[in-house]
Amino acid sequence: MIAPEHIAGHTVHARRGAIKHAFRYGVDYVLIDPESPRHPRLFSRNRFNLFAVHDRDHGGIRDAGQGAVWARETLENAGLSEGYSLRLLTQPSFVGFSFNPVSFWLACREDALVAVIAEVNNTFGDRHNYLCHLPDFAPISPDDVITARKVFHVSPFQEIKGGYSFSFAIHRDRIAIRILHDNGQEGLIATLTGARQPLTNGSILRATLRRPLGALRTLILIYTQALRLKLKGAAYRPRPAPPKDSLSPPKMPLTPSTKEVQS
Repeated sequence: MIAPEHIAGHTVHARRGAIKHAFRYGVDYVLIDPESPRHPRLFSRNRFNLFAVHDRDHGGIRDAGQGAVWARETLENAGLSEGYSLRLLTQPSFVGFSFNPVSFWLACREDALVAVIAEVNNTFGDRHNYLCHLPDFAPISPDDVITARKVFHVSPFQEIKGGYSFSFAIHRDRIAIRILHDNGQEGLIATLTGARQPLTNGSILRATLRRPLGALRTLILIYTQALRLKLKGAAYRPRPAPPKDSLSPPKMPLTPSTKEVQS
């Protein structure tokens, strides 16, 4: 079991193509052992608190998740059945309200990252998961780039075309995740970076004062940026039906430097 951590970091989104648009915001994530009862007084698991993480919000069907049970079953079905620790990197709910554009299930062996499930949610109530790992679950280094074909409707201002490139740098003192959506001349770059610090009552209170409303603030900012894009002339695309398969299984890499995930 690991003590819960607080990543008071930043996210950057930079749109590529004819209509340029970029923003940078501070965000609060927690990195937890989803099977551990250890937590400060102002953070709870599966019950109301100032900060909380609920199993129903993660792992499987959206709003009816199974938490770590689903994540371990998914990894076991992929061939990773033992000898690893499981961690969840996510934005906590704030006084009961929860929304996560993306959370990450991290599987580690002796502090080396060996698999990631990227749990992606849109504002239309849909979810899609990308399972990323190397052959034989070799350690994923910051230099590894794992690619996926885009099939899930996230932003209504981006086409469901092209592909994603994921990069994960999970260090002992810092986290840096980069996702590139490459669609010819279009697409965007999204990053999450921040230092790893203990999650304490003090850090939770400071986050509440620094970024009031928590997850609700995230949703408000998403709609604010959507309005700005619309005013710039970006084309709005209605929500299509989500993919039938909620999980994208991995494919073996075509070259040593390019790892692909079927989506």
